[in-house]
Amino acid sequence: MSGTFLGMPGFASGARRRGAAENGNTGADPGFPAFPEAAHTSVHDERLRGNLRHATHTIRDKRARAVAELADWAELREAGRRIKDRTLRHLDRYLLQLEEAVTVAGGTVHWAADAAEANRIVADLIRETGETEVVKIKSMATQEIGLNEALEAEGIHAYETDLAELIVQLGDDRPSHILVPAIHRNRGEIRDIFRDRMGDWGRAAPEGLTDTPADLAEAARLHLREKFLRAKVAVSGANFMVAETGTLVVVESEGNGRMCLTLPETLISVVGIEKVVPTWRDLEVFLQTLPRSSTAERMNPYTSMWTGTTDGDGPSRFHLVLLDAGRTDTLADATGRQALRCIRCSACLNVCPVYERAGGHAYGSVYPGPIGAILTPQLRGTESEIDASLPYASSLCGACYEVCPVAIDIPEVLVHLRERVAARGGPGHRLERAAIKAAGWVLDRPGVLAAGERLAHRTRALHPGNVPGAGAWTDSRDLPEMPAESFRDWWRKNRT
Repeated sequence: MSGTFLGMPGFASGARRRGAAENGNTGADPGFPAFPEAAHTSVHDERLRGNLRHATHTIRDKRARAVAELADWAELREAGRRIKDRTLRHLDRYLLQLEEAVTVAGGTVHWAADAAEANRIVADLIRETGETEVVKIKSMATQEIGLNEALEAEGIHAYETDLAELIVQLGDDRPSHILVPAIHRNRGEIRDIFRDRMGDWGRAAPEGLTDTPADLAEAARLHLREKFLRAKVAVSGANFMVAETGTLVVVESEGNGRMCLTLPETLISVVGIEKVVPTWRDLEVFLQTLPRSSTAERMNPYTSMWTGTTDGDGPSRFHLVLLDAGRTDTLADATGRQALRCIRCSACLNVCPVYERAGGHAYGSVYPGPIGAILTPQLRGTESEIDASLPYASSLCGACYEVCPVAIDIPEVLVHLRERVAARGGPGHRLERAAIKAAGWVLDRPGVLAAGERLAHRTRALHPGNVPGAGAWTDSRDLPEMPAESFRDWWRKNRT
């Protein structure tokens, strides 16, 4: 699969892709600390934890009620898993079918091996139009590659139109949730951001703006409307791509995305290659599971679909940029590839005890939470301290697997990636391997084990509170007290 796929137009080897990613923008912040350090700071932010606790508990409770309405939820979940696995096994074939269908419908397909190539393609397409402003639909793929920053360097201003993304952009902030990027902000903070920053980006916020949801939504509506009416170019992602017809699908709750998809003259969509599904019948499954898992709705308020171009209806020029950026390497991993099933519902974030306490920014990636802990290290590699720490950002409780609508076994992939990180070595991992080797030697020799137990019990009053060199473990855990006698001695006295 991997060898065949890497031979497709525009795609490069893993070595070339990684080299380009190191020199380009991959969505990573090189100055961002590794997860343990970032989480240590965020867990002490009481306002952040309060915002997250309220939001995640509300969303997951609503999701549970929405899912319970379907008697065949388990069957839909299994169908989604099988569709995604079948698609990934034959991804090369479906992508070529998609390219042909989009081309026949009047669109143009571009293949981008990495973030730098994707950004260059989009910037060139915008420059060809002569425009210096674009409106954008919420898109994880464009955040992943750092498109906004790349366009800014080219003198092109990209305006986010999703309400939560607008809040993040106006606040010079970073998204902290897949579905609700501004989940870490409360209404008072949003009011202050709108009041202080909207005027710098366009129409200013109304005088006397309050923090009521209706007033905040109206301020955003007025601010964005002038951009919709003026923009000639739009950039989007897509939730799904249907190979048999070349149709792209975006699901949303506000309608701002549909304004971007219909009003501009040029539409450029940047989509990860894993978002393809073979047929409309396959799409039906995900249009049931995605809204219930993400927004706890029976269906999305806005489901927009477009196929190429049509005279007099919508954009007259359509470009599809198919993004690899580490996905082919992920596909080659028999265990890790299940992360590519992800439909970005964010259900795993809302049940994760680690995410709830640490927040999305601690992950140092546009993909936070459990899915980010397995997807980011595969897309970017585990060479950096940030990415090497992400597989350990979990308690392995399994709640994420239970709610995943495509049955991604996130704990299995986390353990798999931990093995990969440990195999690379490092002081902590070398010490761990030496300890395991020593323990194996002792456990193979019952006499040595018994002597060690007796010695440990007799000297228990002298034991330190923390094991030297094990601070990473004992700083947040209490060592169990050593009993007065070993189980072996107790058994000999009481059960002989």
